[in-house]
Amino acid sequence: MKVTVEQVFEAGVVGAGGAGFPTHVKLSARADTVLINAAECEPLLHKDKEILRDYTDIVLEGLQIAMQLVGAERGVIGIKGKYHDVIEKLERLIPPRVEIVPLPDAYPSGDEFILVYEALGRIIPPGGIPLHVGAVVINVETAFNVAQAASQPVVEKYLTIAGAVKEPVTLRVPVGVTLAECLELAGGATVENPQLMVGGVMMGYLEENPQALVDKTTGGVIVLPEDHIVIRRRRQDWKQIARIGRSACDQCSFCTELCPRWLLGHPIEPHRAMRSLGFNLVGEANVQGTVFCCECNLCSLYSCPEDLDPKNVCAQNKRRILAEKRRWENPPFVPERADRLLKNRRAPTARLMRKLGLTVYPNVGPLVERTVVPRRVGIKLKQHVGAPCEPVVQVGDRVERGQVIGRPPMANGKPALGAPVHASIAGRVSAINDGIIWIERE
Repeated sequence: MKVTVEQVFEAGVVGAGGAGFPTHVKLSARADTVLINAAECEPLLHKDKEILRDYTDIVLEGLQIAMQLVGAERGVIGIKGKYHDVIEKLERLIPPRVEIVPLPDAYPSGDEFILVYEALGRIIPPGGIPLHVGAVVINVETAFNVAQAASQPVVEKYLTIAGAVKEPVTLRVPVGVTLAECLELAGGATVENPQLMVGGVMMGYLEENPQALVDKTTGGVIVLPEDHIVIRRRRQDWKQIARIGRSACDQCSFCTELCPRWLLGHPIEPHRAMRSLGFNLVGEANVQGTVFCCECNLCSLYSCPEDLDPKNVCAQNKRRILAEKRRWENPPFVPERADRLLKNRRAPTARLMRKLGLTVYPNVGPLVERTVVPRRVGIKLKQHVGAPCEPVVQVGDRVERGQVIGRPPMANGKPALGAPVHASIAGRVSAINDGIIWIERE
């Protein structure tokens, strides 16, 4: 099926892996390779692998459409080599000019900088994007949505519910349902006062409100007890992080030695950033390198033998430097470091899960055909990188499933960066407030 960039925009397709970058912008570029990110390196999450297994044809169609739109001669699917059944199915159906690259079972293999190196042998420079090395990277679910863009907008979301639940599952639910409704489909929590890590234990966030809404970027929910180490670490405030880090960091440099971006040759050295807790080193070049931190959390949750939090120290420095609008021109770049060191310094997922106390939970998430039939949904006007959408409906309007209810604002005669949002159920608009359009089923 032929799909245009305009149809991808109108369908509201955004990156489904977490960031929500509008896909039509990526597909307006020119590149020699389109790379499908099927690495899914967050522990206990399975939705990309499940989509790829159950909807192989549709994902491959989305990949071919993306290749055609960017003029790519080559398509690559990067997936963990341990998923033998999915790879075998792909090998039976793979079209011309598309290849499969098995990836190591390590974290963060799904980081697109690491993925581009592992799958294509190319190193994205500091501050760069995959396009700078001739590649466009899209998520499995994003490719699925691209394939359907001509006929169906993004009104459903796939996500894994795992951890302390009765039945870990991957679900397809309407955009705008609550996390609590999704949790019920997994049989409910198996612990009192369950805590919800949305997006994963490494790069996700702790959501205190079970009535929070699923949007286009919600990739999964890991349920944990309130005394779990991941939850206790997330609840540390900056004052605690700084005080403990200032007193306990011994500058062992493990956080730097295992940092994925440092291993690619980028000028980030978290152990040096830790020095900024005791000294004013924001102007120092090595602390300025924190602007290249991808916030993967490997340094804080895996590398540091003292259980300190270099990631948050880097993030604090990064935000301060960016707020001051200071730019590091021509930062040092040592790409040969990747070939020398990266292979032997990967963080195996099994070891990461043991350290985080996650091996007590089943590491499965089969895609099941059960879903929520919600009484109402809340459609966020901002589910993407860019400007929030503006409502194009009013309270009291009757809307159909798939109808556009919000559009990016116009800027200089064209839509601002963003993507339209659509009604995920038929019903009536009951309220528009706090950046959410509420729709009640009639």
